[in-house]
Amino acid sequence: MTALTNLLDLDPAQLIAYCGELGEKPFRAKQLQRWIHQFGAGDFESMTDLAKSLREKLATRAHIASPAIISDHTSTDGTRKWLLDVGQGNAVETVFIPEENRGTLCISTQAGCAVNCRFCSTGKQGFNRNLTVGEIIGQLWMAEFELRKTKGIAPGPKGERQITNVVMMGMGEPLLNFEPTVTALRLMLDDNAYGLSRRRVTLSTSGVVPMIDKLSKECPVALAVSLHASNDALRDGLIPLNKKYPLQELLDACKRYLDYAPRDFITFEYCMLDGVNDTDQHARELVALVKDVPCKFNLIPFNPFPESGLKRSHNPRIKAFAQILMDAGLVTTIRKTRGDDIDAACGQLAGEVQDRTRVQERMQKMAEYQKKFGENFGKIVEITQ
Repeated sequence: MTALTNLLDLDPAQLIAYCGELGEKPFRAKQLQRWIHQFGAGDFESMTDLAKSLREKLATRAHIASPAIISDHTSTDGTRKWLLDVGQGNAVETVFIPEENRGTLCISTQAGCAVNCRFCSTGKQGFNRNLTVGEIIGQLWMAEFELRKTKGIAPGPKGERQITNVVMMGMGEPLLNFEPTVTALRLMLDDNAYGLSRRRVTLSTSGVVPMIDKLSKECPVALAVSLHASNDALRDGLIPLNKKYPLQELLDACKRYLDYAPRDFITFEYCMLDGVNDTDQHARELVALVKDVPCKFNLIPFNPFPESGLKRSHNPRIKAFAQILMDAGLVTTIRKTRGDDIDAACGQLAGEVQDRTRVQERMQKMAEYQKKFGENFGKIVEITQ
């Protein structure tokens, strides 16, 4: 039997080509895309303006499938976190952060991560696999319509959009899963899908220099760079990728990217680690390091986990560090913690999943992942516009 095509895997051009293979005109692809991404349709019978013959073709050749929801928890501060099954014992998390003037969705692009940053619990789990386009855009598809359902908002382009911003800051390094990530980005930006502004879609990278350049040519969106160190010796120990693409190469790539970027600055993320990268001297080194790169800093209080051997910087130290950056004229924010009270709930779910699937070895791995990843990931916070 021929495998069904998941229409969530197809960007606008690919969907036109697919309709052509079915003997259909290009406008059918736009109709299909609107039904899927604007109305949240999960079956073809509901697509009432499509010819019956086309619906019958699609029913035997295609489907619309996002990752299955394992758990769905909402924090007292409104943060909502889904744990999603991506098969073979792998799960990823998707987090929605509501604020007064926007709703931000944090999306994962890989199951696991190969970069292995010292302060990141996800990297300690190793790399399992890249997510498909359908698994990446499926997180947005699922979250938008789950949120609407909760609020009783009708699907469709006239319904109040719940997700106004997307950040590729979840599990994995997006630029090491380049093609599926870019295909998903194109869907996010397309007016017949989600119609998001490039300024409201942010990709976060640990510094894969050649792919930063490639992204600038193919689909430039707002760029955030996980910097976390003020010199190469320190960054080599925190982010092994720095040995391949050292700071000067990374900063040069950032400057090149600004020629194409929808914003006129790069966001540098900086995880505050007690006694490691948080001294006044480190702050002064940062000021000198980025002097030629228009940028803003987002200081992130570290979320400790046992394997790291690291501690969170104390709040007064973080504020003093931020003040040095601001006194030098650098826009600097301190990220607020969100969703603290739903971390444990996510980790506790492992036993339930294991009982249901009865695949002991696989779910043991899942349980370990959930406990460690949930502790670090759930404290997603203020994402500045």
